[in-house]
Amino acid sequence: MKEKDTLRSDCPINYALEFLGDKWTLLIIRDFIFDGKRFYKEFSKSKEKIATNILSDRLKRLEKLEIIKSEVYEKQKTQKIYTLTEKGLDLIPLLIEIIVWSSKYKEGLNVSEDFLEKLKVDKEGVIEVIRSKVDFTK
Repeated sequence: MKEKDTLRSDCPINYALEFLGDKWTLLIIRDFIFDGKRFYKEFSKSKEKIATNILSDRLKRLEKLEIIKSEVYEKQKTQKIYTLTEKGLDLIPLLIEIIVWSSKYKEGLNVSEDFLEKLKVDKEGVIEVIRSKVDFTK
């Protein structure tokens, strides 16, 4: 993770890319938001087959950036349970926009027409429903 004073520029897009712009980070956040994953083992079973060392690195990085937090899982003390922080939850609209953009330009992606239609009618409402399902900070 780069510190603020080592950013390539003060551009807000650059700032986001410095922290989220690798091949895996947004996929991990996707798994939190759309698949409800909260344990290391669940993330390791994602269809993109992330290597365990990369997964571990990205989870640590996301935690250091305060996008996620971890705590000992009460039911099994040897496991950590991960949750999105407020900063992480604020990425939901970004991922929604990526879905909309991708669906516009690529057919056959794994997103239902019903979901896309709901976004056209009430994007903010859909975002709020998703957020309420994954917000464990309350």
